[in-house]
Amino acid sequence: MTHGAMQPYALTLDKFIDHAAKWNGHKQVVTGGPDGSVRTDYATLRDRANRLSGAFAALGLRIGDNLATLAWNSQAHMECWYGAIGAGIVCHTLNPRLAPDTLAAMIAQAKNPVLAISPDLAPLAEALIPLCPTITDVVVLDEPGADYPLPVSDCARIWRLEDLIDAHGAPVAWGTFDENAPAGLCFTSGTTGAPKGVTYTHRSNYLETVHLLQADVIGLTGQDSVLVAVPMFHANGWGLAFAGPAAGAKLVLPGRNQDGASLARLINEEQVTVAAGVATVWLGLVDHLEKTGGEVPSLKRVLLGGSAVPQALMDRLEGRLGVTIQTSWGMTELSPLGTVTPATALHRTASQSGRPSIGVDLLLTDEAGVALPKQRGFEGRLRVKGASTVERYYGHEEVAVDGDGWFDTGDLAVIAEDGTLSITGRAKDLIKSGGEWINPGEIEAIVGALPEVALVAVVGRAHPKWGERPVLVVEQRQGASLPDEQLLAALKGRVASWWMPDEIVRVDAMPLALTGKIDKMRLRADHG
Repeated sequence: MTHGAMQPYALTLDKFIDHAAKWNGHKQVVTGGPDGSVRTDYATLRDRANRLSGAFAALGLRIGDNLATLAWNSQAHMECWYGAIGAGIVCHTLNPRLAPDTLAAMIAQAKNPVLAISPDLAPLAEALIPLCPTITDVVVLDEPGADYPLPVSDCARIWRLEDLIDAHGAPVAWGTFDENAPAGLCFTSGTTGAPKGVTYTHRSNYLETVHLLQADVIGLTGQDSVLVAVPMFHANGWGLAFAGPAAGAKLVLPGRNQDGASLARLINEEQVTVAAGVATVWLGLVDHLEKTGGEVPSLKRVLLGGSAVPQALMDRLEGRLGVTIQTSWGMTELSPLGTVTPATALHRTASQSGRPSIGVDLLLTDEAGVALPKQRGFEGRLRVKGASTVERYYGHEEVAVDGDGWFDTGDLAVIAEDGTLSITGRAKDLIKSGGEWINPGEIEAIVGALPEVALVAVVGRAHPKWGERPVLVVEQRQGASLPDEQLLAALKGRVASWWMPDEIVRVDAMPLALTGKIDKMRLRADHG
């Protein structure tokens, strides 16, 4: 008997923009700027990206080479993404907020011959190029805003994007490689050590996009207008530059301006229905609306990620914006989706990180990596397995998973009976006092629920007798007043007496890391 067969159909990422151009070609991609927005549509973007593939080939980029981008969220950055990955070139996104020597170390690992930059980052590029002998060409993207001068270099050719396309743009056949070929490279933020490179394949990102589109995850539709306030250099911009075209949704990219006023204007002008970004971005939006009396009536859902948020902040965002907040958890190594709280969840709190989608599996273990006998209701070390989860870091020979394929996230977590995950802390953040562990996450969750608190963090301070003792760092909500006695009263009876902070430190503004998370390394240096 001869069995039937299905057509071979490689899961390559160019298919998303091809689909969008063919079936939703008129849908817009909007880039915000200080003097107004510029817009294109998926059909035009696809054509420009395809011709850019030919231009990249003219610069010497071949299948498997790494293109570096140092850019904000914009149409031009998306064109670079699809122009690279469609032709089998790996898109290596770099964080413009990093120091030149850190960026140079990443470029040295990736051996990038071409660097694409946002125009306002020319001074950074000028400092970076002499440190990177592999870079032969720099492409300055076209983005709305002031007419910035081009970077000057004796080491590399400088191109304007339009000039490059005019001179060398040519159509290229996309997807002529295996679906397991590398598509993206992103380095971790380095919060747990030296940054490590994570390589995304076409297949892993394709499946990640399908996961995102599930109804109980982000569930985008062709009726949505999506504001991508998470930077595209943060773990693929949470995959939204793939999911938006896949769903035929309107895509709104804020460029380099993510202040409250700029976001409010974009949301209202483009009738944004879904937005994604770290909590500090939306805190700025709420502060602006409260100051001006403005509203954002089209906005229905906001996806929060990056780190846990205080309950008071989540309540404030939902109340002032009139939206449903979807908390989430993920990391660069997961592409980055781990869990998301469904918009339809009956009970949603800031402490919840959501439920895993199909394609993501979770396991709680003890410190030795042995699975907990009961996976519900007990705290353990969180491990993950899935088609979009890292197996080996870029340039590493050793694998990053255990013998059964589980990746150790370094997070502590509890899984409720209904499968909802709650991240309870980072293993590295635990404070050992008198031989016993104190979990800062539990203290932060309690204090963060107070309406007067904007942001909160707990760090350990060396102690001659106990080894370490907790210090509570608080940023109060603007105009609020909360005495130390009330902060401590909120903790009494809810945590062990020896967990009570030895000191409360007030800060005008919580220090934030480059990813928008609270910078605990800085807090330990200042107050530990």
